[in-house]
Amino acid sequence: MQSPFANLPPVVKNLLIINIICFLPVLFWGQPVIANFGVYYFNSPFFKPWQLITYMFLHGGWAHILFNMFALFSFGGALEYIMGSKRFFNFYFICGFGAIILQMVVQAIEVHAIAGSITLAQPGLESSYLQFGDKSQKLMEIYSSPMVGASGAIFGLLIAFGMIYPNAELMIMFIPVPVKAKYIIPVYVLLELSLGIGQFNGDSVAHFAHLGGAILGFILVKAWHLQGPKDFYS
Repeated sequence: MQSPFANLPPVVKNLLIINIICFLPVLFWGQPVIANFGVYYFNSPFFKPWQLITYMFLHGGWAHILFNMFALFSFGGALEYIMGSKRFFNFYFICGFGAIILQMVVQAIEVHAIAGSITLAQPGLESSYLQFGDKSQKLMEIYSSPMVGASGAIFGLLIAFGMIYPNAELMIMFIPVPVKAKYIIPVYVLLELSLGIGQFNGDSVAHFAHLGGAILGFILVKAWHLQGPKDFYS
């Protein structure tokens, strides 16, 4: 029986293997691994340059890694065949970097707004903390919470797949009929945008990182003039 990985192109296959291997230390040692190799806000005392790469290969749980690796397995192969291995490799990591850049830009805006409101409060810092307790907590979360996951790069792949294979029919959970990529993927991106802006309580997902990967994916497909076969998924 042939392995389902046999026909995968090399970059997708190796990314799958590396992500799975890197998930093992998280399973055994958990938070210390994430604390050292997840990426922190750039002005945090916990930030280290290598985290800009290592964060893409760590995942916070089974659901997190299964979704990302399923998407990489499902869409990555078709994209690597179109782009070529070298360009696909660059595409994946550029989207991953774009994800963290947008996330940090949003965090910087939040830090500036929160720090300014606390600084201007009267009469003193202690009363400011009491008055702005929720905002102060948000500030602490930004500086002390690492981000992990390949989701930013994966969102770049999703956007690219939707642009290159717009008529590909996808089966979506809870939807009993196939939906074309050009319809479902934009809806998914808009959902991420609304969740990011809404900042709902208890939502720990870095939605703007997802959007950062999606934006870079869109830009790269346009800049590189990537197109799928005209007779494929028509």
